[in-house]
Amino acid sequence: MPLHPEFIDGVLLVDKPSEWTSHDVCAFIRSRFRFKKVGHAGTLDPLATGLLVILIGRATKHSMTLSACDKEYYGTMELGVQTDSHDRQGKVVAEAPWEHVTLEMIREQAKRFTGEIIQVPPMVSAVKHEGMRLYKLARQGKVVPREGRRVTVHEFRFDKKDGKFVDFSARVSKGTYLRTLVNDLGDVLGCHACLARLRRMKSGKFDVSASVTIDALRSMTLEELRPKIAPLSEITAYENYH
Repeated sequence: MPLHPEFIDGVLLVDKPSEWTSHDVCAFIRSRFRFKKVGHAGTLDPLATGLLVILIGRATKHSMTLSACDKEYYGTMELGVQTDSHDRQGKVVAEAPWEHVTLEMIREQAKRFTGEIIQVPPMVSAVKHEGMRLYKLARQGKVVPREGRRVTVHEFRFDKKDGKFVDFSARVSKGTYLRTLVNDLGDVLGCHACLARLRRMKSGKFDVSASVTIDALRSMTLEELRPKIAPLSEITAYENYH
C-alpha cells in the first residue's frame, strides 16, 4: 500500500540554502510532498544557511519546545560597515576605518557579550510593535522603541581574521540575534560591523550533518523521504532530554 502524506508525522532536518526564508522551505516541502501541515522550530534569516528543523503533521504541535533549545553557529563578521538590518543584505547606514582593529582587540571586547546580556532586537526583524512586524515598519522608514530582551551567549569565539573579515563560532540561547551581536560588537570596537555569513550547525541535539539539502529533496519520492523523518517518539525523547 503506497504511503499517504496525511499519515506522516515527525521531524525532518533540512540544510537551508542562502536567500531562502524559513517559510520558503516549509512551503516547498508542503507542496513537493503534499503534506497538510509543515512548520519549523527556529527561524533562520534569508542570509543564513544550515540547520532548519522542519516539523511535519502532528509534530508541528511541538514547535515551542523544539524552538526553545540552545543553537550553535559558525559565521563571518565584516568590519567597517553598519547596515539597517545588521547583516550584509541590509542598507549601508555607516562606514568607518577598521584597519587598526586586531584579532586580540576583538576577542577582548567580545567578552562583554558573553553570558547573560540584554539585547535590543533590530528594526529589521519579525518582532511585533503594536501588532505590526518591525520589518514592515522599517520598510516605511520608521524606527520605533524596542524593549531589550534577556538572552544568554554561552560562547562567542573568534577564530581567524582575514582583512576586514573575521570568522567566529557562537552558542546562544533562543531568541538571540547573531547579526545584532555582531553589530553591537562593532559599535564597541568603534569601527562598525555587520554579519557577512552565518551557518547554523546545531539546534539542541539536532546536527546539520544529519540534514538533507533542497536539491536532494527535489528528486526524492515520498517513499525515499520517509526514512529521513524522525518519528514523534524521538520528539518525546528529545523533550525529556531538553
